[in-house]
Amino acid sequence: MLKTHTTEELIQILKDEQRACMNGERLHLSNPVAGISPFLDRFIEPVGFQKFAAYDNFRKTIHQYQRDHEVSGLLWQHLILRQQAACFPHPHEQLITLPSDLIILQSAKAEVLHFWQRVTEGMTFFLSLQGGKQFQAATPADVQRLGNRCEWAIVSSQGRDAHLEVILQFGWGKPEEAQYRRGFPESGSDFIHAVFSGHTPIG
Repeated sequence: MLKTHTTEELIQILKDEQRACMNGERLHLSNPVAGISPFLDRFIEPVGFQKFAAYDNFRKTIHQYQRDHEVSGLLWQHLILRQQAACFPHPHEQLITLPSDLIILQSAKAEVLHFWQRVTEGMTFFLSLQGGKQFQAATPADVQRLGNRCEWAIVSSQGRDAHLEVILQFGWGKPEEAQYRRGFPESGSDFIHAVFSGHTPIG
């Protein structure tokens, strides 16, 4: 009986394949042009699109493998922020989430929000607008409202010390379709950025 690949092994397989595609070792020759429009296709390098198409096709195969063998698309994220430690499920950006993964994410929501409250005490909140191009001041009540209506939540961070930025993603639907609103309105996200007073989000 063949061994089923783990989540970590699928991620490594995808990394290796992406590298091969970008190096031109894989080309999807049935896609010579983007097919967006005759006008735009003139400005898109055929080989570049063939590389992307080859990787995208391979990734879809991996996603089907996940479904067929019930391989999770989640990793466990270890966070240490402002002397607070936590470990939460986190969807990998190149994999899909299974229905069982969504249940795990949903069950972790309350703990994620509680961790966020602890590590952002005394910080200033901003709501991300237009894909992070603009930010609007937000209140704890805004965070509570978004938390009440979301299905799952993910904490991430960037910067450090006085420039620390703690980001809370409120999501619904499938995480792989939520971040860039590819599956909107069935899937989507709102983002709250917490920064220290006097600072603004990096974006």
